[in-house]
Amino acid sequence: MKLLEFKFTLPPWVADFIDRSPQIFATVEDRMDFAIELSRKNIENGDGGPFGAAVFDVDGRLIAPGINLVTLENCSILHAEMVAIAMAQKILGRFDISDGGKYAFDLYATTEPCAMCFGAVVWSGVRRLVCGARKQDAEAIGFDEGPKPDNWISELKARGIDVIIDVGREKATAVLDDYVKKGGVIYNTGGKTIFPLNYA
Repeated sequence: MKLLEFKFTLPPWVADFIDRSPQIFATVEDRMDFAIELSRKNIENGDGGPFGAAVFDVDGRLIAPGINLVTLENCSILHAEMVAIAMAQKILGRFDISDGGKYAFDLYATTEPCAMCFGAVVWSGVRRLVCGARKQDAEAIGFDEGPKPDNWISELKARGIDVIIDVGREKATAVLDDYVKKGGVIYNTGGKTIFPLNYA
């Protein structure tokens, strides 16, 4: 049997966008604005869903960006958070980006994590999760966020992962709304995929 391979590459516009961005993102809001702009540019370029993410160090230096690549790569696991975590792990050269708790890194996500990304956060080594839009904002446009514990914030905090919600929620939700207005694919499984979504 031929050896199989799995890899993905971020589109060229991501590198251009990073090159034009600050070296240090001073505030929580600045970092979330960066992730939200990634999500907006992702739909403008037609490369995936309306979600962005980024891993930063405690000083606000970007470690790794993430955009949703589900439809571009035909891979349901390539949510923005998963992409940002995977990129950070490759860049830092370790599956636990905290290196056993020696380092602290933040994951910024334009929408709170779905069931899959919630699990990925637990195992990634991220020490803080900062979210923009909420689960109900994504579900309002048709996405299925999956079975996540109602007390998901407490579950993460019990594992030493701080959580901040609603940072830039209005801006992040506006990107979700723009996505459906432009006829973006709502890619759920089990025959629930809607293309395009009729926006009322």
